[in-house]
Amino acid sequence: MAGLNALEGAALVVGGIYMVVMGLLGRPDSPEQAEMGGLTLIALGLIPLFAARGLLLRRGWSRGPALVTQLMALPVAWTLLRSQGALIPAGMALAAVAVTALVLLLNPATTRALGIRGPRTTPGA
Repeated sequence: MAGLNALEGAALVVGGIYMVVMGLLGRPDSPEQAEMGGLTLIALGLIPLFAARGLLLRRGWSRGPALVTQLMALPVAWTLLRSQGALIPAGMALAAVAVTALVLLLNPATTRALGIRGPRTTPGA
């Protein structure tokens, strides 16, 4: 589960670096837009990387960012699946990773391993 988050984070950071480099050295239609898009991807990539580290260290706080990352990946996967060419297999892979990670993150064993308590009940209620 931490590996899936780290994989997504690394992919976002690599994609962001590529966009920044192409914005600086390439000939995009809008260099400013390419650079800002790349910096945004790098910033978004740091979230699942920090979450993956927290999951490896069994920190309860890490499940929230990991869940948000997977939920954000689902519409991206859907968009890729509705496109053409090589983007369709990329969408299938992203959807598979996101759904697998969601199932693992919501698994009761994961909740226990992260030290997250369930809803508190009052005795006699």
